[in-house]
Amino acid sequence: MPATSDPSSNASPVSLTSGLPDTVLPLEPDDATQRRERAVGEPPERRRDSVADVVRSFPRSLAGWAALGSLAGDDIEAYAYYRVGYHRGLDALRAAGWRGSGTVRWAEPSNRGFLRCVDGLRATAGAIGEQEEEERCGIFLRQLDPSWRPGRTGIHG
Repeated sequence: MPATSDPSSNASPVSLTSGLPDTVLPLEPDDATQRRERAVGEPPERRRDSVADVVRSFPRSLAGWAALGSLAGDDIEAYAYYRVGYHRGLDALRAAGWRGSGTVRWAEPSNRGFLRCVDGLRATAGAIGEQEEEERCGIFLRQLDPSWRPGRTGIHG
């Protein structure tokens, strides 16, 4: 059978890309963002509980989990909040089409809650002596965003 260059043949198309796919998480609901912003503006003695109330109402808020982690009373509490945000973030990434590879860049505001959770998990893992997890999270962050800078775990990071 002769070779053909007919574009209507059954040959599989070749897809040319410029690299790994970018994944952008959807924006959080406006009311969750507004309530979280008001909560972090509360006086320090009420701030953590106010943010916790927002997360209670919006448990999928990755920025909320990151804020709770940054307001935690100790490393173990922070580790737990960041870990919840990390796992909820992985679920959100998968729902957004991420398949375990590709970038999730800080430049996209909707990705920041998740990236803060991963970085918070990295930092608190180190603080509690989990160096292997600290290293894995650092590698993961650089895979997600090659321009990553550590320390973006804060409420406004």
